[in-house]
Amino acid sequence: MTETRQGGWFTRTLQRLTADDQTIDAENLRAGSASAGCEAVSACRKGAVVTVTGRLKSVVYTPRETVPTLEAELFDGSGSVTLVWLGRRRIPGIEPGRTLSAHGRFASFDGRQVIYNPRYELSAG
Repeated sequence: MTETRQGGWFTRTLQRLTADDQTIDAENLRAGSASAGCEAVSACRKGAVVTVTGRLKSVVYTPRETVPTLEAELFDGSGSVTLVWLGRRRIPGIEPGRTLSAHGRFASFDGRQVIYNPRYELSAG
């Protein structure tokens, strides 16, 4: 039994040593999401009220004819969801590289996963 544990440890260590930075970052984000008690983006279903956590990959202001929107792509290691704030041009602290938790109804629009006007909490640092 000890050899199995060591084999598992050795295999995991070898995989981490040979993995690229993006793979390691995704693993760390998945672990952080699980420890925070949040759902993985890949497990979220349309119509469900979810809480997800991850890192913002991009933030884009999209002027529209009717209502301007601020869109941010949140990546949690398992997948991405677009957070959309209607009527906003900028939100202090919402910038690429920040880690946050978002809570809202999970939707699918034009083939992409979206949470509209989510409640959010920025993580320190």
